[in-house]
Amino acid sequence: MSLGLKPYESMQVETWFHCRKPNPAARMRLLCFPYAGGGVSIFRGWPDLLPANIEVWAVQLPGRDGRRHEPIPDDLQELAAAAAEGLRPHLRTPFACFGHSMGALLAFEFVRALRRSGQVEPAHLIVSARRAPQLIRDETPLHTLPQSAFVSTLRLRYNSIPPAILAEPELLDLLLPIVRADFKMIESYHYREEAPLDGPISVFGGTRDEWALSNELDTWQTQTRRPISVQLFAGGHFYLQDVLPQLLAAVAEVLA
Repeated sequence: MSLGLKPYESMQVETWFHCRKPNPAARMRLLCFPYAGGGVSIFRGWPDLLPANIEVWAVQLPGRDGRRHEPIPDDLQELAAAAAEGLRPHLRTPFACFGHSMGALLAFEFVRALRRSGQVEPAHLIVSARRAPQLIRDETPLHTLPQSAFVSTLRLRYNSIPPAILAEPELLDLLLPIVRADFKMIESYHYREEAPLDGPISVFGGTRDEWALSNELDTWQTQTRRPISVQLFAGGHFYLQDVLPQLLAAVAEVLA
């Protein structure tokens, strides 16, 4: 199944984002792209911890949250292009992009899709817990594993499924198709070489993240003409769950 652009061209732009605390006077919008299996709830507390003049938009992807009735996408670059088309009408206010893990890759391709269509680009791209996109992945794919192996490998690698969900088979059955489809997007991703971005990139990561090592974060420099900044926080792949105030203080400083 291919996502494509046409099924989404007639949708209202509001389907592509959720904004818990709208601020028409905001000087900047921060578009936040979720990690695999995640949704808009990841960013629910962000408006309370960022300066009031930064309006947080949680990007709402097909197949989850208020768009559960839509097909779950399986091609990351097509999804990025569809998001760029859907969000384009509301990108007149200066904006920045943040993405964690899969969201970092999606945010990067979103920015490149905007550039290819001649649209305005973000003032800043912030990528978190994701190796540079040009690096080849060599780990065993997860999305083709049987369910029990899929769940156990996710727990071993990322410790990312809350125990409360693991204890509820019905909740797990709702979550796993989304997570599996997201991993298919990640593991089927083929980097296409393009010119570096003109805007700045800030790179965040966890000190104990085995899936986005510090030397792999450094290689984001290839993707921008500007010098990148790299900042590490205590924790593993999902360090942001433990140090959210510190992370958002760094985000606010980057966007100041």
